[in-house]
Amino acid sequence: MVGGTESQGQGGLQRRPVGDASMMRISDEDRHKVAEVLRRAAGDGRIDLDELDERLEAAYAAKTYGDLVPITADLPVAGQQPQHVVPRVDATVVPAATHASSFSIMGDCTRKGIWEVPAKHNAFSMMGSITIDLREAVFTSQETVIEAVAIMAGIDINVNPQTRVIVEGVGIMGDFSESRSKVAPDLRPDSPIVRVKGLALMAGVGVKRKDLPGTHKNRLGITNR
Repeated sequence: MVGGTESQGQGGLQRRPVGDASMMRISDEDRHKVAEVLRRAAGDGRIDLDELDERLEAAYAAKTYGDLVPITADLPVAGQQPQHVVPRVDATVVPAATHASSFSIMGDCTRKGIWEVPAKHNAFSMMGSITIDLREAVFTSQETVIEAVAIMAGIDINVNPQTRVIVEGVGIMGDFSESRSKVAPDLRPDSPIVRVKGLALMAGVGVKRKDLPGTHKNRLGITNR
């Protein structure tokens, strides 16, 4: 006979109280939604970049809805306004590294992680390579323009599922396009827009949609980002 409100089930698993929604397992989509709330909060100046990194790590390590609650408990979520509106803090106070350009000649240049992207970013590479990873970037405008020029070189631009992409560049004896991806877009009316313009001369400029960093690791049960 088993006593108390909880008991051992098959395989040694502990039975949870029926109806406890906080103990239900979350999906990758739930983690993505929380990550979007956090990035917006950082862009509004509500949390700094260290907090953003810590909370993103906690979000991707979360397993149940109860784990997600404290991560956004002090932040307004989409469609809801706080009882007392706090004056918006200028996004410039967020201590993010800002990069207005990427430059490479017979070398490599990489922009990744949490960084602030201005409304226009210039990328130039000659006989080299540039990687611009926008998956965790903090956008300062609803639409961001990337002017990419590659000469006998390669420029790779990565975006997350929630970013809308418009490719308008030209390839001359080269390729300037958005690559096919196994990751389905998750676009919304307020999704940020990344417009990629420029030229690929005997070179390649490619835009690819990828999962957020750490997604695949969490599917395997690994919590480190």
